[in-house]
Amino acid sequence: MENSIGRIIPEWAGGYRLVPYTGVSISPEVHHRVGTSLRSFPRGTPKLLTSIRESLDAACLRDGSTISFHHHLRNGDAVANAVLREAASMGLRGLTVAASSIFPVHEPWVDLIESGVIRRIYTAYASGPVADAVTRGALQTPIVMHTHGGRARLIESGALTIDAAFVAAPTADACGNLNGVHGPSACGTLGYAEADVRYAATVIAVTDNLVPYPATSIAISQDCVDYVVAVPSIGDRSQIVSGTTRPTDEPAGLEIARLAAQVIEAAGVLDENFGFQTGAGGISLAVAAALREIMANRGITGSFAAGGITGYLVDMLEQGLFRSLLDVQCFDLRAVDSFRDNPRHSAMSASMYANPWNKGAVVNRLSAMILGAGEVDLDFNVNVTTASDGRIIGGSGGHSDTAAGAELAIVTTRLHAGRVPKVVESVRTVTTPGETIDVVVTEAGIAVNPLRVDVRERLVSAGLPVVSIEELFAKANEGLDRRHSFSTASDEVVGVVEYRDGTILDAIRRVEHP
Repeated sequence: MENSIGRIIPEWAGGYRLVPYTGVSISPEVHHRVGTSLRSFPRGTPKLLTSIRESLDAACLRDGSTISFHHHLRNGDAVANAVLREAASMGLRGLTVAASSIFPVHEPWVDLIESGVIRRIYTAYASGPVADAVTRGALQTPIVMHTHGGRARLIESGALTIDAAFVAAPTADACGNLNGVHGPSACGTLGYAEADVRYAATVIAVTDNLVPYPATSIAISQDCVDYVVAVPSIGDRSQIVSGTTRPTDEPAGLEIARLAAQVIEAAGVLDENFGFQTGAGGISLAVAAALREIMANRGITGSFAAGGITGYLVDMLEQGLFRSLLDVQCFDLRAVDSFRDNPRHSAMSASMYANPWNKGAVVNRLSAMILGAGEVDLDFNVNVTTASDGRIIGGSGGHSDTAAGAELAIVTTRLHAGRVPKVVESVRTVTTPGETIDVVVTEAGIAVNPLRVDVRERLVSAGLPVVSIEELFAKANEGLDRRHSFSTASDEVVGVVEYRDGTILDAIRRVEHP
């Protein structure tokens, strides 16, 4: 089938009929949450189990069951590996793993994929050995790459049914009250686990900090948790930090950041209602630094900053540049401490953050969103899922969610990565549709989506270097080529990219590397 942005997708994948993407419009219709089962625990019923093995037995898992995990410990997570290792030792096969994100630490899954323990994967992001294994076709069923908001929609609507949700809990009591702000593995908010614990058939908290009842403050409460397992360690919180946590000092990156901050100022969105989100990369933090100076000079206090929170956004809160932070996950340990100590730093669930089917997601209140790009094309489509050689290296996360919701969605990118152009004729994989991208900022100028004539007029009036996307393409590709060091083994589909409403943006095809 061909969808509305010209991508060819299969009619079926993994036994499911696919619905092609037809556009970003989400009508205000009524959607239904799936019913949940309730297990009664009379007074005196023990919840504390002795091992992960016992919790798998208590959840009555069998071949083909669906197990979920969240990624608040990011590359430091040890719970998912321990659970799946135990499931394999029990002889379970054909499991579906619904992991909010997958990192290099999950390398042990590769053997489980190849041996048939893991049959299907749902995730918003994948990098490292598991992503490489999926790329080369090791997974029996195509991986489903959804968005963070799309994951909440899948679970709440019943499209993704979870048999057992495992929560890596930095602190827990024996009744199942949990938080992420105390203990040796404190990770901050637990926003990505909230949909799982509300809708999974069985919820197991795995903790390395079992405390007397009640474990306050309570992020996830005992009425949502079936069992608790204490283990020596749930992971390494130092690995929460990924990539750079400092603004770039590279000249091209600084120029991009300066221009992006000027775009926000010229667009007229800087006022007391200003809602802002940016990532944790060097250019993104440099945008925040430039914006911080503009807001301070103009005496502006915005409404909120949101998303994955870094220490840099914490500094802006404490400086009085925002009234609050809305946090779905902490990106560094400074953010963990702030969330624990500052009442203006609030948690939000993934559903509140970005679910397109709820009663109003936070992304819809964003005035400006700073997005990265592996590639951006002449139609403003963005790829952050695959590398130019076809390998899976990431995924949407909140990329598509925030682009759709924000008043001003800004992509910041250098013209090239090494000898590879980043402004291309057509992206390898569509992660975020171009109709939701408003502005592309590079060191060579600013391209505005033709759909946003109003923004273009404002930027031109402000004297900013506005050029066409075709001009950026020409400059990015000047003297370069698009030859790739890979061979396509077949047209076999190894993954599908879901838009936030569940329709299919693109298909990922198997590649082999020489």
